[in-house]
Amino acid sequence: MGSFTTLKAADGHEFQAYVAMPEGAAIGGLVVVQEIFGVNQSIRDVADAYAKDGFVAVAPAIFDRYERNVELGYGDGDMQKAFGLYAKLNMDTVLLDVAAAFDEAKAKSGKDVGVTGYCYGGLTSWMSATQGETVKIKPACAVGFYPGGVGSVATQEPSCPVMLHFGGADSHIGSDQIEAVRTAHPEVEIFVYDGAEHGFANHMRPSYKPDAAALARDRTLAFFKTHLA
Repeated sequence: MGSFTTLKAADGHEFQAYVAMPEGAAIGGLVVVQEIFGVNQSIRDVADAYAKDGFVAVAPAIFDRYERNVELGYGDGDMQKAFGLYAKLNMDTVLLDVAAAFDEAKAKSGKDVGVTGYCYGGLTSWMSATQGETVKIKPACAVGFYPGGVGSVATQEPSCPVMLHFGGADSHIGSDQIEAVRTAHPEVEIFVYDGAEHGFANHMRPSYKPDAAALARDRTLAFFKTHLA
């Protein structure tokens, strides 16, 4: 079990982040970027799981700039609120928060740091790889799960190895977005999971697909151990 701590971004904004620590020496550090539902139980579970695997995992509360203590579920009401908060997000300031979480993961692990995320967090992972230098970080690697909108920034150049996971039946992310990344960056590891919908890796969402989620996690863990160990 991790716990919340207060971090400060370069622009002075103070926000909460969930930090999960491994029992022994860390393999590396990870920034875990939320979906549009806050640092809820699902994201905390992800961070805790990576801590059990030997990583320092830090999940920044990127909604804190607009509303504190956001923890949403997946029903209609929460979904509506999630999209309202999502509309306020600005990638420039999100990356400032990611950078503060990155520095925390690096300080606590003493090792290289990667970035991973889901949905909007998946897109943020990609942007951390391509725009990290703007906030003075350089991830050792990045992994994005169903990164919506990645097609519009596919031609940006990542500064580190990247892995992306997509659902083959994702109605939010068209195959054109996947192909845009594949065409621009054949070196990026891209996996598409047949029959998997948006959110397939989230064990608390109705779209959860256990077999695809397990395979994507195994691939991600191996990727992290290759680039962070």
